[in-house]
Amino acid sequence: MRKDADTGLIKEFLKEIPIFKSLSDRHLNRLSEDFIVCRMNKGETIFHQSDESTDLYIMLDGAVRASLVNEDGEELVLAAFNKGDFFGEMSLLDGEPRSATMIAAENAALGILRRETFLRAVKDDPGIAIDLLSAIVRRMRMADGMIESLAFLDVGQRVLKLLVQIARTEGIKDKDGFFRIKRLTHKELAARTGASREAVSKAMKVLSFRDGVKEEGDCFLVSPRAEEIL
Repeated sequence: MRKDADTGLIKEFLKEIPIFKSLSDRHLNRLSEDFIVCRMNKGETIFHQSDESTDLYIMLDGAVRASLVNEDGEELVLAAFNKGDFFGEMSLLDGEPRSATMIAAENAALGILRRETFLRAVKDDPGIAIDLLSAIVRRMRMADGMIESLAFLDVGQRVLKLLVQIARTEGIKDKDGFFRIKRLTHKELAARTGASREAVSKAMKVLSFRDGVKEEGDCFLVSPRAEEIL
């Protein structure tokens, strides 16, 4: 892990992040000066579940994942965060220990803001708190969807739902109508759907046979009619 200051970079990102969109230039300049840029290598842990830390993180580059890891090292991925996203807001607000472990899924650059600095910014502009609460509600709805999937959907349906969700948010549509997304390994799919790797492999064979999902090099091609398959 390496840290350095980059006020200009932070300011440009804050302008694009919804929870800071209402800040004036003066407040943006002040807040940007309080951020620290932290660079993480792929596989490094940013913080562990139950850690006593309360900083807010924004994604400047790369990708990280939020996971629950048991004593045997088995991992359930709760969410993925990419450039422009933020995380750590729960401990930021209530001061309680971290609820998940954050791991760099790729080499990543993160902007770190201390809790006391954030609270000062909220006093300067209370609109930040409203925007942050809206973001938290959206994430709670996504968490509810994940719980519902684990409770009521089989492995094939969970894998398909995940890939369709990624296709809608990150996919690039090709000339045939398929959505091109970054290829995930079966181990990664298993971690993000609460399934075994073997079960995921079987599900992917079925999805491929039914032309719902194709593998092409380092990409998945997700059919626009994928949800009709299972």
